Amino acid sequence: MAVVESPSKETSVMALPGLGRALVAAGKLDQKAAEEIYAKAQTGRTNFISELTGSGAVSAFDLAHTMSSAFGAPLVDLDAIDVNRLPKGLLDPKICLDYRVVVLSKRGNRLVVATADPADQSAGEKIKFATQLGVDWIIAEFDKLSKMVEQSTTTTSEAIDSIIGTEFEFDEASMEAAPTDTNDVSTSEVDDAPVVKFLQKMLLDAFNMRASDLHFEPYEFNYRVRFRIDGELREIASPPPAIKEKLASRIKVISRMDISEKRIPQDGKMKLKVGPDRVIDFRVSTLPTLFGEKIVIRILDPSSAKLGIDALGYEPEEKTRLLKAIERPYGMILVTGPTGSGKTVSLYTCLNLLNKPGVNIATAEDPSEINLPGVNQVNVNEKAGLTFAAALKSFLRQDPDIIMVGEIRDLETADIAIKAAQTGHLVLSTLHTNDAPTTLTRMRNMGIAPFNIASSVILITAQRLARRLCVNCKAAVEIPREALLDAGFEEEELDGSWIPYRPVGCPLCNNGYKGRVGIYQVMPISEEIQRIILRDGSALEISEQARQEGVRSLRGSGLNKVKQGMTSLEEVLAVTNL
Repeated sequence: MAVVESPSKETSVMALPGLGRALVAAGKLDQKAAEEIYAKAQTGRTNFISELTGSGAVSAFDLAHTMSSAFGAPLVDLDAIDVNRLPKGLLDPKICLDYRVVVLSKRGNRLVVATADPADQSAGEKIKFATQLGVDWIIAEFDKLSKMVEQSTTTTSEAIDSIIGTEFEFDEASMEAAPTDTNDVSTSEVDDAPVVKFLQKMLLDAFNMRASDLHFEPYEFNYRVRFRIDGELREIASPPPAIKEKLASRIKVISRMDISEKRIPQDGKMKLKVGPDRVIDFRVSTLPTLFGEKIVIRILDPSSAKLGIDALGYEPEEKTRLLKAIERPYGMILVTGPTGSGKTVSLYTCLNLLNKPGVNIATAEDPSEINLPGVNQVNVNEKAGLTFAAALKSFLRQDPDIIMVGEIRDLETADIAIKAAQTGHLVLSTLHTNDAPTTLTRMRNMGIAPFNIASSVILITAQRLARRLCVNCKAAVEIPREALLDAGFEEEELDGSWIPYRPVGCPLCNNGYKGRVGIYQVMPISEEIQRIILRDGSALEISEQARQEGVRSLRGSGLNKVKQGMTSLEEVLAVTNL
């Protein structure tokens, strides 16, 4: 009986594939169970390893270690390998999918290939035939291998489609495009349609999420898209790195830039239709980096300049001072603050109030951000010789009533602007300083005579933007009295008549905040401040005199917003300094 049974047992084992025989020999799997799983895989036309690991008969970890020992092949943990660094184009993606293999590297005339089944001779022969190269097997866990195969063989278009989603409707006509350029040197293999579709979705998402900027950032092995929402950058998408060349070219085309020039920064503009009668402008800036062009797109919503001065967050007394200043027939009004603090919106809000049929308004900007009908707007072009100073000289020959200069950057521009303010023109401009008093000393350091400053500047507004607490989820918080005093509150203000709030977070907001509110220091130039300027006084003297005249500091203005429950103490401390 034994003589008859032995061949039958041997025949049964030999009917299994090499992987199954190795598992039985290693004692990891019962012979009968192996045969049943193999038969099920054959009947269902599925992968034997998928059936093994899916049924729980053998874990992917045990399978990999058993194969490594049985075949004397090294074991690799695919979690430690970046899929973006794998070699491209060495093996047909279909072979990788069919046999569940991934090419890890090439050494001379041999490929190093990760597999979960080194006993599959057909896979080795197929790879050798397709590449004319030898194969060195590396063992990997089947679940990790399958995931990497899917990642490495997914086309860029499919990856983009997965980010966009099937519910997105593509309408290329909604984007204003420049004429196509025949000098497109993009080497990307990405199809045009998915890239255009992806770009349009990002722009629409940014607009709907109230973002102020979009950042498209290429790195060596990844690519990311971030939105600045309420002043904070948030990562929104991670498209395939292969998209960077075609995406940059697409943005340049519709922004009317030179798509063949990738060595220097460029600026441009484009539009997107977001409704039947609403078009949003975008300002585009490219910057060459180590791994491609970083592109920043700023959203310019013209309606923001027409919201009115009440929507900006000025306190009643601050609003009165500003309106009184812009009603004067001549003089200089300066708005100061860092980039992104809302200076442009403040200036255009003032211009919108002044924009009447009987008034001639001219602006010089780099570049013009908001289109305001009835205002003569000029983009400076330093390469062509159209500087701020040159534009100002031309304005004075055009019989202007009001002049707006985007930024006073040098002595020549400042000198012409001051002379314009002294000769019957109202001049509005910006400077990059920390607060209102230091603006005057900054002008002095630029080389402007104290007399010219005192006789031309009539008001300075310093401003910041603080995140506004979400009204749906903000919660009261107890803050120690000592902390409130350290923050800048006066003793008499802590009378219990108000409650500080903290951010909580809900589905309707961004980590407890929704929107932003302006914090302002509005300082009219009084006669006493003029005297301090004329005797070349310091910013500290000017600040003290302004305080005596009832001008709040930026910190004081921010603390007032805390008392009103508009923002949190932490936010005010973050955006202002004492």
